[in-house]
Amino acid sequence: MAGPVAMALGPFAFEAIGFGYDGVSRKVQTPWADVQVAQSLNQQQWTGPTSEEITIKGVLFPAEFGGQSSLSGIVSAAMAGTPLMLVSGDADEGLIHGTFTIQSVDEDRSSHNSRGTARRNAYTISLKRYADGDPAGFVLSGAIGSIVAPIVNLFG
Repeated sequence: MAGPVAMALGPFAFEAIGFGYDGVSRKVQTPWADVQVAQSLNQQQWTGPTSEEITIKGVLFPAEFGGQSSLSGIVSAAMAGTPLMLVSGDADEGLIHGTFTIQSVDEDRSSHNSRGTARRNAYTISLKRYADGDPAGFVLSGAIGSIVAPIVNLFG
């Protein structure tokens, strides 16, 4: 590995150098339904969360720092329909975000060398939370953290 790991998607660790990322965005859908009321404004009723989507953006420089094999592994997991756990943080305090499905992987390869290999690959990974019974992520601390931290350390 090429440096500290701040996040991992399944077995694929996002490193400081190599398979890194430079942005993460999150979108949570929690709609409210309008309920018509006579002679008043419509009332609203919360219908519960419907989706959580995360987008990870980054740029690889495969010839200099590697990382293309990790991105290719994520594409393979997407093609196989494999949900993956998203984890961030470090060994002392990690955050399990839950299990996500890979909705899409966009690549923008450029600066090709004479063999046709891209020297630069900008990517976007779109994830959507997989309803696996875990309603929310949790912080790894205390007894649970001491049990799960060695697993997180595999990425760090």
